[in-house]
Amino acid sequence: MNNNKAISLAIIIPCFNEANRLPVMAYQTFMEQQKEVSLFFVNDGSNDNTADALRKMVASYSSQAHVLDLPQNVGKAEAVRYGFLYTQSHFEHKQLAYLDADLSTTLEEAFLLSQQINANTSFVFGSRISKDDNFIARKWYRYLIGRTIATVISKMLGMAVYDTQCGCKIFDSSVVPTAFADAFTSRWLFDVEIFYRLKNHLGKTEFLQKSKEIPLQQWIDKGDSRVKMSYMFRLWIDLYMIFNRYHKK
Repeated sequence: MNNNKAISLAIIIPCFNEANRLPVMAYQTFMEQQKEVSLFFVNDGSNDNTADALRKMVASYSSQAHVLDLPQNVGKAEAVRYGFLYTQSHFEHKQLAYLDADLSTTLEEAFLLSQQINANTSFVFGSRISKDDNFIARKWYRYLIGRTIATVISKMLGMAVYDTQCGCKIFDSSVVPTAFADAFTSRWLFDVEIFYRLKNHLGKTEFLQKSKEIPLQQWIDKGDSRVKMSYMFRLWIDLYMIFNRYHKK
């Protein structure tokens, strides 16, 4: 790790063929207003103009925003993992997070959630649970599928987790090696693997004490998901492989 002055939060954002849907104004406005956060965009071997779009977007924020290029597409899981490992080895941050490039969860909310990381909490994750005082816009069929999968995952983990798959998770820097050192089994269900890795490393009791699931104030399904509906067939195989890899006999 280098000797750069510690910035409170690094947000890793995997990008694959995002040139035409990057919310440029949202990113630039956030960087103008929030200097305590660094953004690391991982261009996951895109075959459109994503690399150029990212560099143009961050050109005026070179000390705060960085573009990391992967030569070929490796999938969201490994793109996120690369972003975490690169960021922690080259910079110094107190917390690290990841978000989806379309900002279904806003940068502002990720920053607010990061402030929940403290001496007693090392892992915070957003939850898309609808309440009277928040706004969760999600297609009904994705909601139904998501709830079915979430129930299975919760049973696998042996913990009452409402939403493992929300793309907003924040980590204290101390647990990043545990969560990201090894390659993931699944390109899309790596969130489940992160839960398993932290739970198995800390033990269930300590994991529950040091993690927080926090309902988001806003989450908007932007459509054009990179996860195709055909993956529903592969998903169950991935869950089986994850269970076999991490479940303690």
